[in-house]
This record gives sequence, structure tokens and C-alpha cells, in this order.
Amino acid sequence: MKNILLLLLLSTLLISCSGNQFEEDIEAIENYISSNNLTFDKTEESIYYSIVESGSEVRPTLSNSVVCHYRGYYLDGEQFDSSYDRGMTSEFGLANVIEGWRIGMQLFAEGDSGTLIIPSELGYGGNPPLGIREDAVLVFDIELFEVK
Repeated sequence: MKNILLLLLLSTLLISCSGNQFEEDIEAIENYISSNNLTFDKTEESIYYSIVESGSEVRPTLSNSVVCHYRGYYLDGEQFDSSYDRGMTSEFGLANVIEGWRIGMQLFAEGDSGTLIIPSELGYGGNPPLGIREDAVLVFDIELFEVK
């Protein structure tokens, strides 16, 4: 019985902590958008997106790969990755990327360029790969060239 109560207490604590992180992320994103005088739409999952240049009607699904250029950075502007810096586009299977990209890239069409802002729980959360901040909101400037 004690083990069950302890498990319930730990579960409640974990849920409340992750809920607070999500709320903090949303507040930080909305402050970023407001203070930079930007205009973004928001998905029901709370991914913020802005398509600034429109292309074709061809949109990827989870079974597709996308060929794109991107720059990934944090809300403070520090860059953590860039295909531009490598001098070549990147190709990703949408089924194999973070949830924020799986959802967000389906909003883009071939030829589109824009920005995704992804709360940490739809990015890497508390278990990021080396070189990515823990519980970080991620910002990606993206040019989608091809859907395969």
C-alpha cells in the first residue's frame, strides 16, 4: 500500500512539474513574439508557426522525407544547429524527428519558408542530445525545398 501511495505521489509531482514547464514555455514564447513584434499562428498542440513565403500545394505527411535548409536557435538567439553553416541542405524522414517537427513541417509546402517555435516537451524536453539545452524552447527558420 505504501508503495502505491508513493508511486501516486511521484506521478502527481512529475505531472505537475511537466505542466509547469509547458506553461513557462508558452509564456516565454508569447513574450518573445510580443517583444519582437512578430505574428505567429498556433496549432492546438501549441506549436507556433509563421509561413513568410508560400510555395506550392505539396505538403509532407509523416510517411515523407523533406529536403530543407534550417537554422535552429533558442529564444535568446543562440544558435545550436544550421544546415546553412554546413553549406548543404538536410533531408529528414518526418517519422524520425522531434514531435514539433513532425507536426510543424506538415504546415509547410514545397517552396515555403517560415519559422517554427516549439515548446520543450515537443522538442527534446529534459533529455536532450549533447549540445542542446535541457527543457529548451526551440526556434527553427526553415526553407522547405522538396517533399519526397
